Amino acid sequence: MSKIRVLVVDDSPVYRKIITNALNRDPQIEVIGTAENGKIAIDLIKRLNPDVITLDLEMPEMDGLETLDRLKRSNSNVSVIVFSSHSYAGAKMTFDALEKGAFDFVPKPSNGSFSENLNKIFSLLVPKIKVCYLNKSSVSLKKATKRDKPDIKPLSLPIKRRDAVAIGVSTGGPSALKEIFSKLSLQISVPIFVVQHMPPLFTSQFAKRLDSLSPLKVKEAENAEQVKGGVIYLAPGDYHMELNNEDGKIRIRLHKGPPENNCRPSVDVLFRSVAKVYNGKTLAVILTGMGSDGLKGARLLKEKGAYIIAQDKATSVVWGMPKAIVDAGLADKILPLSQVPNAISDLVRK
Repeated sequence: MSKIRVLVVDDSPVYRKIITNALNRDPQIEVIGTAENGKIAIDLIKRLNPDVITLDLEMPEMDGLETLDRLKRSNSNVSVIVFSSHSYAGAKMTFDALEKGAFDFVPKPSNGSFSENLNKIFSLLVPKIKVCYLNKSSVSLKKATKRDKPDIKPLSLPIKRRDAVAIGVSTGGPSALKEIFSKLSLQISVPIFVVQHMPPLFTSQFAKRLDSLSPLKVKEAENAEQVKGGVIYLAPGDYHMELNNEDGKIRIRLHKGPPENNCRPSVDVLFRSVAKVYNGKTLAVILTGMGSDGLKGARLLKEKGAYIIAQDKATSVVWGMPKAIVDAGLADKILPLSQVPNAISDLVRK
C-alpha cells in the first residue's frame, strides 16, 4: 500500500510541528507539506495533490471554512479532517465545516506538554486519516455534496408496539442525524436515545443545532432527568448514558465508567440499558461509523425481541458499525439513509 499523503494546515508553528511529528510516527503516512493559512494551502494542494489535509478552522487571512468553500468550488478531490478549538465558537465552526463536506474533526488539545499533546493527536488523528483514505472514493469534497436518491418503494414493517428508539452513530453522524431528525413525524410519542461519538462541549452545541431542525425536541441528556415521550436525548460527550426504572419512572443516568470499544459515550452501554428497561419493545438503529460499537448491545436487544435497522453501505460515510450488525445477522432491515426517517416514524408513531 502506498503511503497516505497528508498536508498539514495550521497557523500555529507549534501545532504544525506537533501534528507533523505525530503523523510521521506512522509508517503508512507521509506529511508532504505544511501551510500556515488556507490561501497557501490551496496553492500547495494544486501542486502536491495530497490525499488528506488536516485543516485548522481559526486562521488569519483565510480561515478553514473559507478554505473549504474554495476547495469545493474548485471541485477538489482532497479529503479534509478539521481541527477545532475546545470552545462554543469552535464547536459551531466545526459543525459548519462538516456541513461543507469535511470528513471528521479532532479537538485541539487545550493543555498539556508537547509530548502529551503529540500522543493525544497521534491516537485521535491517525485512525481517522486511515479510515478517511480507505473511504476516499466517498468522502472527498467532490463526493461530499452528493446524496443518495430516495427509494420510494413502500417498506414492509412489523406491527408491534415500540416504546423507545435507541440510535448509535459515529463518523458521518452529524449529517446523518440532521437528515433523519429533520424528517421525523410529529406523531412520534416515544423517547429517542442517541449516542454519537463526540467530545464534551460539542454535544451540547450539536443538540441545539438538531433541535432547530427537528419537529421533535432535541436536547443533551441530563443526569437523573425523567424521560418523556417525543423527546430526543443526546448523550453528553465523555459520559455514558444509561436508563433506570425507578418506581415506574424511567430516568437517565450519566456516568464516567470505563470506556467501552474505546468510546465514552458507548453505544453498547446504552443498548444494554435499553434492553433491561424496555425489553424487546425497542427499535434500534445503527448508522454510519467506524468500528463495531453497538454490536454486543444489539445482540442483547435482539434476544429480547427488538427490531434493528442498519444503514446500508452505499449511504454510509464509513460502513463499520452497520456492517458489524449486518455481518452478525442482527439487522431486520438494511436501509439507505433516505428511508430511515420514515421507517422510524412508521414503527413508533401513535
